Order: sequence, then structure tokens, then C-alpha cells
Amino acid sequence: MPRGRPVPKLSLSVEERETLQRWARRPKTAQALALRARIVLACAEEKSNSEVSAALRLCKPTVGKWRSRFVTRRLEGLLDEPRPGAPRRLSDAQVEQVLTVTLESMPSNATHWSTRLLARRCGMSQSAVSRIWRAFALQPHRSETFKLSRDPLFIEKVRDIVGLYLNPPERALVLCVDEKAQIQALDRTQPLLPLRPGQIERRTHDYERHGTTSLFAALEMASGQVIGECHRRHRAVEFRQFLHTVDAATPAELEVHLILDNYGTHKTPSIQRWLVRHPRYHLHFTPTGSSWINLVERWFATLTERQLRRAAHRSTHELEAALRRYVETYNQDPKPFVWTKTADQILAAVARFCKRTSDSGD
Repeated sequence: MPRGRPVPKLSLSVEERETLQRWARRPKTAQALALRARIVLACAEEKSNSEVSAALRLCKPTVGKWRSRFVTRRLEGLLDEPRPGAPRRLSDAQVEQVLTVTLESMPSNATHWSTRLLARRCGMSQSAVSRIWRAFALQPHRSETFKLSRDPLFIEKVRDIVGLYLNPPERALVLCVDEKAQIQALDRTQPLLPLRPGQIERRTHDYERHGTTSLFAALEMASGQVIGECHRRHRAVEFRQFLHTVDAATPAELEVHLILDNYGTHKTPSIQRWLVRHPRYHLHFTPTGSSWINLVERWFATLTERQLRRAAHRSTHELEAALRRYVETYNQDPKPFVWTKTADQILAAVARFCKRTSDSGD
């Protein structure tokens, strides 16, 4: 005898099925409505709530709610219910028009919509467009970057490096190594106006260049200690000198695992000969285009934020002295960066992103 409450039978007319399919195919806009349409379409295939929730990765009460709403009120039941407050001045059609134009078109005289451009296009006020954008978390003026690695050994390298982070070998050091190249010694053309009550710090927009330097750094994963060294260039010669510095600063009885990117100076014959003479060193290369997996990059971000972005240096010697002081101060109370994601979680996230990216182009 079946248990639980009976599931209401759900059948669709031809017009309802066409409308639901159109809503479900929305590539960008009204995703809440698109999800509800997919729930109803799946329920119409005589699937139970458990089967639909498993297929769409939703909880059973959510599936049951929209099944019941559709059976009771049909298509109207999938729309958002009216909320308390002043009556709306904008219709659903106007909101959909704003969302559709924002996400699926571009203005003829710009690369993205502004509230005023879109208000003229849709025939409504700028504040109305602004409210709709805020309600749907749309920010056309903002843009972020991304990069997917094309390394054929991406999976193997991710598992190798993440394995070192989460389960480091015994009696061994794991060092994340990289160069922050072309750090500019910049000085402002006029004196700084310092912070004071009611007035933020001010500086001139232009600056003078006084040369560049490169910082070679090795971040010890377990302790957070940093081995740093400045060089005017970042060739294989300078990298080999830095390896000598690392070798002198690490206990000779420990194995050393170096996490590096694929920069050419890390793979030259002179470096390979150095590694043959120092067999305790083991190199682990990050996937191409995946600097995020090297923890020393996070330390470089902290260095930029706390030391470089607002500093002024009148020479490369002054810049290098400031970098050495920062490393010494940091090492007095280092804070290790803790890696939490497993390789499987990272690869699953990349797979979801790839699927979302490929689906958006259909």
C-alpha cells in the first residue's frame, strides 16, 4: 500500500506545454521562472516528486510546492505572488522587456547598457530601470576575467599539487616558488598630502619611473615563512642563484618539493643540471594558465596590497630595501595559507563552469 500523501495528477495542454518550454529555454533571463517550468515539465512525464528532485537537484518540498501550484492555478501559479505595499507601476511585461534587452542585446553606441540608455530604449524612467537591475542583481558596468587551462595534463597536475597541500609528505618541505617580475619603483611628481580628519590621503595622478626589480619568493606551505631575494632580471641565471639561496636556508636532511609555473627559466639545461647535482629537490609544475593553484601568488597579492600599491620609491635600491624589510617583518609572525578544496571539488567546479559556458552559447 503506497505511503505518504497522494501526488496530484498533472497533465498539460498543447498551449501550456509550448509556454513552459519557452520559459524553460530562457538562456539568461527569469531563471526562477525557468526552473519552475522545468519542474512542471518533468512532473508532466509522470515522475514522482522524488525522481524530479533528484534529476533537478532540488529538495522534495520545492517540487511538491510548484506541482501543487500549477495543478491549482495552472500557468498563473508559477508567477510570483503580489507582495504587500504600494501597487506596482511596472507590469511584468515591462520588467521582462528590461531584462531581455539588458541581457540579450547591446546599444548601438556603447559596449554595455547604462540605466539612462536603457530607459530611453524602453520608454521608462532611469530610476525604474535602476530598481529592476537591483532586484535582479544586474550590473552591466562591471566585468571580470577568467581563464580555463588547456593543459592536456590539467587533471594530473591538479591532483599532484593539491595532494601536496592536503597531505604533504613526511620529512619534506613544500615550497611554492615564483617571481614577481618588473616591480616598478614609482615616485609621485608632487608631495603626498597625508590623511587628516575629514580628508582622505591625496596624491598626484602622474608619477616618475625609477627602474624595475624582480622579487623571487619561496613560500613554505606549512609555516608560512617566505624566502625572498631581489634581482634586476629574471633569467635562468638569477633563478639558479635563488635556488642556491633556498638550498642554504633549508635543512639539508629534508626533501624539498618545489611548486612552480611553466616559465621557461625554470626548465633550462642549467637548471636541470643544478637539479641533478641536488637530488633532494623535486619539481611540480602547475597547469598552464592556472597560477591560482600556486599559494605564493596569494602572498604576492598581500604584498601588493600592503606594500606596493600606495608606496613611493625614488630608486630601485629603495624599492628593494622596502621589499626586504617587508619579508623580514612578515617572517616575524607568518600566517600559513590553508588550502581547503580537494582535487575532486576543484575538477567538479571546473566541469560545471565548462557546462554552463557551453550551454550559454546554444
